[in-house]
Amino acid sequence: MREEIRGVAGLAGGRAGHRRLAELIPLVLNGLAEGTVERGAAGPAGGPAAVAAGVAALTGTDPLAGPTGVGAEQALSELSRLLAAGSVDPADPACAAHLHCPPLAVAVAADVVAGALNPSMDSWDQAPVASELERELVTLIARLCYPQAPAPDAVVTTGGTESNLLGLLLAREPAPTVRPVCGRNAHHSVARAAWLLGLPAPVLVDCDGGRLRPAPLEETLRTLGAPAVVVATAGTTDTGEIDPLRDLADVCRRHGARLHVDASYGGLALCSAKLKPLLDGLDEADSIALDAHKFGWQPISAGLLAVGRSSDLAALSVRAEYLNAGDDTEAGLPDLLGRSIRTSRRPDAFRMAVTFRALGIDGMGALVEHCCATAADVASAIEADPSLRLWGAPTLSTVLFRPARADELPAATGDELVARVRRTLLEAGTAIVGRATMADGVWLKLTLLHPHATVEDYRPLLGSVVTTANALAAEVAGSAVPG
Repeated sequence: MREEIRGVAGLAGGRAGHRRLAELIPLVLNGLAEGTVERGAAGPAGGPAAVAAGVAALTGTDPLAGPTGVGAEQALSELSRLLAAGSVDPADPACAAHLHCPPLAVAVAADVVAGALNPSMDSWDQAPVASELERELVTLIARLCYPQAPAPDAVVTTGGTESNLLGLLLAREPAPTVRPVCGRNAHHSVARAAWLLGLPAPVLVDCDGGRLRPAPLEETLRTLGAPAVVVATAGTTDTGEIDPLRDLADVCRRHGARLHVDASYGGLALCSAKLKPLLDGLDEADSIALDAHKFGWQPISAGLLAVGRSSDLAALSVRAEYLNAGDDTEAGLPDLLGRSIRTSRRPDAFRMAVTFRALGIDGMGALVEHCCATAADVASAIEADPSLRLWGAPTLSTVLFRPARADELPAATGDELVARVRRTLLEAGTAIVGRATMADGVWLKLTLLHPHATVEDYRPLLGSVVTTANALAAEVAGSAVPG
């Protein structure tokens, strides 16, 4: 190997790896700082065309790399700056569209260690301590979800989508003809999971006030005439609503249905003594999806699936002689292959373990409480502003609102104004605001996951919405007039 190539292709591990990282990481941090200053706002201005042009200006006519490369230092400096300049920044309060958290620095720093050592979580001989730390983490999560269960368990996933897939998979194993049932408020991944597993499309139950209610669920299960798995939601994507979990669990028990709760958004409110009552009955579920890259402030991905009975996870067992030979497991080597539907997987549990050890359960709960309290304050600020209209009081940290100017227009035109306001702010890089289509129209959505921001940090965003709506109202109204 040529010496110059050896230098560029230096390793992160081994006895000298930390020294090479010490040379390179400052370049990454400088690029991050420079790109953040260059962007100067919550997101890049100009929309997709401007972002694509910025990448093309750097890479030139070659797709990313020519035959010789530019070297590690230049590549890191250039592309770190480019990524920071052209990204939305969830640490900016004006970036509040999605369940997209600003990760904690301690979690990101932990990820550097995990990336350098690169444990692969498919066999113990690739991940001795990483597997033990994962076991400690999932034990903590399982006990958090099922404090009274004799043998709960949990596994690490890529997020709510995979956790929901596993929840339906565990329901299908003892009953291959199981029929998924969920509220119309359920996440789209439930229908996708049913499709992937070859199950019928979910039976959709109408929701009252955005929540799945016991009476219509009971009627659905009574008439279904087949084994069922009910998917309830603890923190809907659009509004953060939480289904009445204990009542739904009672209905499921009466009809012999399995209950899976998609608590990807709201589940880690369990860390807060104040907010935990919102999740009353969660421990009655057979399986629970959680997501620590929402209320957990982890880099993506950081999903979890908890089960009340560890024996349920036997459905994931698989034998591959080179990874979990029978005599190895009999000799005491842990079988990691049966802890996931994936084979090679990153040690995502490591940064979650570091974060829980750093903050403790109470510390995590305090951050969740802060976000929910801030959402309540922002909702109050919206209610006090005659230029804005609030959809309803937030349950968790999601706030729906719209400019009052939209209500002065015909319904379809008012919805178009709301949508235009969102896109205008996005294209300017001023703010990244979500949208939700409710029964009464299109609303702007703030999903507040910043663990330090206060209502004062969101007032400029609210002001930008009002100013933009006022500037666009006449144009939108005029374009809606025939001829």
